[in-house]
Amino acid sequence: MQHINLSYSWTPHQAQTEQRDQTSPLRNPLMDMLQAVRATGSIAGAARVLQLSYRHVWGELKRWEQVLAQPLILWEKGQAGRLTEFADKLLWAERQAQARLAPQISTLQAELEKTFAVAFDPDSHLLTVYASHDDALVKLREHSASQSLHLDMRFCGSVDAIRALNEGRCTVAGFHAPLQPDASTLTARTYKPLLKTGQHKLIGFATREQGWMVAPGNPLNITGWNDLRRPELRLVNRTLGTGTRLLLDQWLENQTPSANRPTGYEHEEPSHSAVATRIASGHADLGLGIASAAHAQKLDFVPLTQEHYWLVCLKSALNNPAVIALRQVLQSADWQHLLSQQTGYRLHEEAGQIQSLKQCLPWWPHR
Repeated sequence: MQHINLSYSWTPHQAQTEQRDQTSPLRNPLMDMLQAVRATGSIAGAARVLQLSYRHVWGELKRWEQVLAQPLILWEKGQAGRLTEFADKLLWAERQAQARLAPQISTLQAELEKTFAVAFDPDSHLLTVYASHDDALVKLREHSASQSLHLDMRFCGSVDAIRALNEGRCTVAGFHAPLQPDASTLTARTYKPLLKTGQHKLIGFATREQGWMVAPGNPLNITGWNDLRRPELRLVNRTLGTGTRLLLDQWLENQTPSANRPTGYEHEEPSHSAVATRIASGHADLGLGIASAAHAQKLDFVPLTQEHYWLVCLKSALNNPAVIALRQVLQSADWQHLLSQQTGYRLHEEAGQIQSLKQCLPWWPHR
C-alpha cells in the first residue's frame, strides 16, 4: 500500500491562470513525465515537451522505478519509449482520482489562495496573542479579520499568557483581575512578579462579570460564595494559572476558620465553556465562569464580582503596526457596538488606550 503526500507551490499570477486552463490544479511530476512519454513516444520527446533535460527526465524515471519497486518504461534499445502496464494503470488511476476529486481540489486550492493572500497583502497585519479564555476575544478575532488585522490567538491561563509575553512567544497577552484588587490578594501576589512598571503597558479592553454558572432555574438555590461550604454541592474548577482559579483560591484563603476544599475541587476544566458544558450535562452543580458562557449553555448565572479584562504588551511593542491596528479596532464604533451586545460585558472606559500599571493596578506604591 502506497501513501499519498500532498504539497503545494506558488506560481506567478499569469502562469497560474494559463496552468488552470490546461491542467488540473493538483499535479504530480511523475504523471506529467509518463503522459509526455506516452504522447511523444520517447524520453527525448518528453524532455522537449516538459522543457527539461533528457538526463533529468531519464534520472527521475529511474528513481521512481526504485521508489515504487515497479518498472515504468520498457527500456528496449532502438525501440520507441513505451509505458509498462503498471505505468498505464498509474495514469488511469490518476485520471480517475482527478475526475472524482476535481471539485474538492479546486475548493481547497481557492481556500489556500485566500488564506495565503494575507501574507502577500501589504495592508494586512498579523498579531500573536496568548490570552485567558474569553468570549469577547473570540468576537474580536472574527471582527478584526474583516479589518485586515489577523489575530493568531492561543487560549491559556492568565499566568501562562503573561509568561508567554515575557518569553517573546507573543506580542500581546490577555489577563483579568478584579476591579479593585487589594495588593495583598492572591491575584496581586501572582501577577505582580510577572509585570514590571516601565516595561509593560496595559491596553483597555473590557469589563465583565464572573459568577456561579448553575443549572437552569437554579434549583439548588445557589446565591453566593458561602455556598461553597455546602458539602452536597459538586464544584467544577478551573485549572491552575487561570485568573478564575485565583478568584476561587483567594476566597478559600480568606475564610476564618479555613473552609474545607469543596467537593469536586480537584476536577478541572480548561475554559469557561467547558465548565458550562459539565454543569449542563448534570456532572456538576456549580462552577465559576463568565455570564456569556452560561448564556450559551442556557444555564442560570449568579453574579459574584466584576473584573477588568486587560490586554498587555511590552512598551517596546507600542509602535508595532499590528499593535497600532489593534488599538484602532478597539476604539472603533463598530467594535464597541458588537461588544455592547455580548452578554455580561461592558466596554472599558479607556478601550484601546495605553494605560500604565501604576494607574490601573494598586499593586505598586505611588510615588
